[in-house]
Order: sequence, then C-alpha cells, then structure tokens
Amino acid sequence: MTNNALAKGEGRGLGVTHADTVKNSPDIVALQAKTKLLLDNIHHVIIGQPKSIKLTVTAFLAGGHVLVEDVPGVGKTLLAKTLAQSVRASFKRVQCTPDLLPSDVCGVSIFQQHDSTFKFVPGPIFTNILLADEINRATPRTQSSLLEAMEENQVTTDGITRVLPDLFFVIATENPIEYHGTFPLPEAQLDRFMMSLSLGYPEPSGELEILDKTLLDGAFTVDPVLTIEDVMLARQAVKKIFVEKSVKQYIVDIVNSTRTHDQIALGVSPRGSQLLMRAAQAAAFVEGREFVRPEDVKILAPFVLGHRIIPSISDSRTTNSQIIERLLSNVRVPV
Repeated sequence: MTNNALAKGEGRGLGVTHADTVKNSPDIVALQAKTKLLLDNIHHVIIGQPKSIKLTVTAFLAGGHVLVEDVPGVGKTLLAKTLAQSVRASFKRVQCTPDLLPSDVCGVSIFQQHDSTFKFVPGPIFTNILLADEINRATPRTQSSLLEAMEENQVTTDGITRVLPDLFFVIATENPIEYHGTFPLPEAQLDRFMMSLSLGYPEPSGELEILDKTLLDGAFTVDPVLTIEDVMLARQAVKKIFVEKSVKQYIVDIVNSTRTHDQIALGVSPRGSQLLMRAAQAAAFVEGREFVRPEDVKILAPFVLGHRIIPSISDSRTTNSQIIERLLSNVRVPV
C-alpha cells in the first residue's frame, strides 16, 4: 500500500494488518526495535501488568505525562523507577507531603553572603524524568507548582523563567482520595496528564513470581536500553504517524459525546482531542505501524478522557473510565 493509498483512506479500518502498511524506513524500524527493548526491560521487573506498562510507554513516547492511581504497595513507584532506569537520563523523585512547598519542587534563590548576591539552586523538577510520589498528599499550592512545568516545559521563580530539559516526563502516583491526608487534584492539574491509569492487584501466579524475584539480589533493577537522543527521535517519529480523516472524525465524535452525555456534567475540552490523537499515534508506533487504527483510539479513550470528565452524579460503583467505555458503544466506528 502506498502513501497515496493511505491518504485516500484505503485500508483505514479495523481489518488492516501490519503487512498492509507502508514499509518503514530503517531509522524508524530501529527506533521501534528499541521501543520493544524498553517494554521488555520494564516487563522484567513489573510482573503481570502488560497493559499498564504499554500505556505508560505510549504516553512517554507521545510526550505526555502519566498519573497512576491505586492503593499503596502495588508497584506504582517501581514502575516509574524502572522506566527511569531504562533510559540513560537524569531522574529525580519528590515525596509529596502536606508540608512540601513549591520552592522544594522548583528551586529557591539563596543569598550569598560573600558577594551579596542571590544564587538560584534548582529543585528536583530540573530533570528528565520526575516521579511525583503520592502527589495528592501535597497541598493544592504545591500541586499547582507543576502546572507550568507540565504544560510549557518551564518554571518561573522570582520573576525569571527557566527552561526545563527537552525530555521532561512526569509520572505521578496518587492514593485513592478516601485515604487519610489526601487532597483531590483540581481539574486544571488533572488536565495536564495525558493518561490516568490504575495497576490493580496481580494475579496469584504473578504474585508468586514477585515473591520469587524478591529473594534474588538486583531482581528489581535494570540496565538502560535507550538514550535521551533515542527518546527524542522516537517522539519526532510519533508525530509523523499518519492519521486518516475518518479517524480524526472518530476522535471528535467521541469527545463531542462526552459533552452531551446524560451522565456527564462537564465534558472533554479540545485539549483532550489533541492528546487522544497523539496517544493513538504513539500506540501505532509502539505496535510497529505507520498509521493509526480506530481501535487504537477506542482502547486509549478511557485512559486519556476518563479523568477529564466530571460525572453529573457521584457513584462510587462507576468510575469515569467506565462511563467513557459505555459511551464508546454509541459512537460509530469508522470502517
């Protein structure tokens, strides 16, 4: 199939196979092979969570940020640390607490007595991969210190704007809001995360494997398989993944449905449409394709859109993601 054929919409539907795609360039093939190494590296440590691992890597290559919500002890922090170890890049961890200040995250200017000047000491946010652990234990003021960084790749302190590294990725973990000492993330903060996901408990066989690995030295550490340059090249390749017009329309239809659904008080903004398309491009790249399929969008929608809606009725039995999944059944899938 040629690029012209794809542009005309041929083979755009669910039946397209990898054999039908445009032959990848050697550079893209090499990058996709390295992406597979990244996935394998994380699978070596995180047991029984293939979907969560794939979603995290997808967001990472799409240039987004990830929020992982779950109970303590299921591997949220380990997932973040393993991703960081797999990339030869700087990594910092912030343990969020109620007394954490914005300056503890972004940095502070310290007076130098010997020359009567102020010297800026960068905070942990000046890194490539930042783990914000238990972000909802920090106060809203400290949570908001991440807003500018996550959206514009920069921070402003003392009236001076300082640019963050080109590769800047935030993976934040949070405990369920019912846990003691937590502050709900405001909508503006949630909107900065490309995806929100949950790990859940492992299967008994997976938990047994975790116990076996616990008895081995170094079983939960990995060697780097990617460089910063590899990640930046992969992100550029993701942006070139082809999105057929009908798939774009499918994204628009899904997002518009959130604005009229009777269970949703506040629907998804255009930012959600943009991030869903970018995530779908990254998913296609991870799968070794050069174009987006409608099922890429359908699979990712609950994770990209779920945290962007406000239900009209609070119901602990139904999650936001489940509302999106039900909504998807009423949106026509392009063929």
